[in-house]
This record gives sequence, structure tokens and C-alpha cells, in this order.
Amino acid sequence: MNGFATIGDASRPVRFIQVGAGGMGRAWTHALRASPDAELAGLVDLDPAVARDAARGVGMPELPIARSITELIGEVDADAVLNVTVPVAHHAVTTEALLLGLPVLSEKPAAPTVALAMSLAATARMTGRLLMISQSRRYYRQLDAFKASFASLGQVGMLTNDFFKAPHFGGFREDMPYPLLVDMAIHPFDVARYLLDKEPVSVYCDSFNPAWSWYNGDAAATALFEFTGGVRFRYTGSWCSPGEETSWNGTWRASGATGAALWDGESAPALDTPEAGPAAPAALEVSGEQPEEIGGALAEFVHALRTGEEPSGEAARNIGSLVMVEAAVQSAMEGRQVQIADVLATAFDAALAAEVRPEVREALQAFGSASGWRVTASI
Repeated sequence: MNGFATIGDASRPVRFIQVGAGGMGRAWTHALRASPDAELAGLVDLDPAVARDAARGVGMPELPIARSITELIGEVDADAVLNVTVPVAHHAVTTEALLLGLPVLSEKPAAPTVALAMSLAATARMTGRLLMISQSRRYYRQLDAFKASFASLGQVGMLTNDFFKAPHFGGFREDMPYPLLVDMAIHPFDVARYLLDKEPVSVYCDSFNPAWSWYNGDAAATALFEFTGGVRFRYTGSWCSPGEETSWNGTWRASGATGAALWDGESAPALDTPEAGPAAPAALEVSGEQPEEIGGALAEFVHALRTGEEPSGEAARNIGSLVMVEAAVQSAMEGRQVQIADVLATAFDAALAAEVRPEVREALQAFGSASGWRVTASI
């Protein structure tokens, strides 16, 4: 990207307007309050009563509240926006914030479609403001140790993730056509890019809904991705599988030329290299004190604003994770292998055709072509 405006004063917290005060919004208000580098300056929600209740929940009953960022911006001194709205509102809310000159940390996905996410990335570039997508399941010290162990495996040829949970969410998730793929699978898809330092090339996905499922759409799927260099990533997941449930991160295995690395998603990873001897897989040391989950995303965003260092979730780079979801859904619908480059090209054309702001359209074109959206392997 061409760079973004920074906040040079590291002596004070970054002041956030948070948009969205529902279930996930409550988790974020607590994260903001817990961070020494962030401050909750105002809260936006279509239901002011929900926002007021959330403010009281973090001991801030007098917090400024409004129904839109534009309405609140004249009342509070804010540095950034935290977008925790439902996915369908992400594009409108993030665009509003960027055009007001405010950088944005947004819950995933960046937008419901790759084309809309491209529009947001172009808007961020045009305004010179940072847009970062919170891929919160990248931020685990155990995950970092798991990735570091790959150096002991020689050439990694296959990565797998198995995920089995049985949550009863209610609400919009249970009415989505592809709830598992669209709402959850982006996490392991994004983590796979982080672990492999490679980019997806193609996918074949089989998605279905078990007879006992309480979801209206497909709550189970298996997807096989080819990554650059011929590496395969296989994901199998279900949101309607009670009994012997995995962690929310699922269980991971990396298979390489000299052994395997294993992570159950909630404890220390293990390394098994038979050449080292017949002992059981050795637990790996997990170190560091960096924040995890949404706290980790918040910390990276604040660091980026203060230093100008591009974060891993920068909007254009995050396209590589979102396109995996869109390609997997297309494959499931059409029953065939789908090329990632084709999905990117279609989305790029759609973004150009739909864009109504000339300056954003120009920023879109500045990416060069659909292939210009392919992020590098240096994630």
C-alpha cells in the first residue's frame, strides 16, 4: 500500500468510537477498557438503549452515545473507529469512518463479498487511512510456537485443521446459507496463510447440512486448498457436532519431510520427528507476554497507527483470506474445483462496475488488475 496517516503521540491512549454494542460489541468494550493503549471515547448503535447498557457494563454510564459516527464525531475527540457491526453493515460503516478521516479496525469479514472488501481497501488507500481487519485467531502465543516448529519439519507438504463444535447461536447465523464457511471458516483459512507463508491457488469444497442440524444452511464442510509451491491445506469442520468437541481453534497438524507438528488449539503444541528417537511427541515451549485474541488485534492496530508499520490484517492483504471463503462457497455450489485467480478477477470487475465514487474507482484501478490483489507471502 502507499502508506497511511499515523498518530505520533504514543504518550496517550488511542481514542476509539466503537460502532456496534451487541454480543461481540460487549467483548470489545471490555477489551478497550482493559488496554492501557486504548480508550473508549464513544459508542454508536442503532438502538441507543443497547449502547447505554453496554456503556454501563464497563463502568462508563456517561459515555457519549449516538446512532451514527457522523452524529457523534462532533461531540467526541476520536482517533479511530472500531467496527463491530453485523457483516452486512461493514461496508457502509467502514466507508463512513474512512471518509470522515478516521482509521478503522473492523471485525471480520471486511465485507460480505470480496468485491465490497476491494472497495473498502481502495477507499482506505484513497483517504490515506488505515483499515485493518481483526483476524483474532491469529493472536495466540501457542500458535506462534506451532509455526516456529515448522523449521524442524523440513519441507511442509500438508496442513490440516479439524473443527467440531455444536453452538446454538440463534439469530442470523442459523439462517445463513453457508454459516460454517462464511462466518467461521475464515479463521482457519486465515491462519493457514499465516502458518504456511504462502497463498491459495485453488480449492475443492464439499458443503452439506446433516439431517439433525438446527441450521437452515450448510453447517458442515470439507475443503481442500492447493497453495503456492504445491502445499495442500485440508479443512474439515462442523457446527452441529456434539460430543468430543474440539477447541474453537480446532486441531492442527503440519506434515513435513522429517516429522509432524501438532496443536490442539488450546494447549502447548508438540513436535514429533522420528529421527530424533522413539519418544512421544515433545511439548514445545510457549513464551511471550503479548496480548491474545481480540486484545492482540487491538495491540497490532495501535502499534501500526503509532509507527506506520503495516499490520498483518491490512485490508488489501486480508483479501487473500476472504477470497478463500468466497471460492470455497462457489466450489460447494458448483461441485467443482475453483481457481482463486478466477474469483479475484470476477470480484475485481464487479468492484469496478459497482463503484460510484470516481476517486475510489481510480484507487481500485491503481491496484493494476485482479492479480494486484494477491498479497505477498510475507504475511
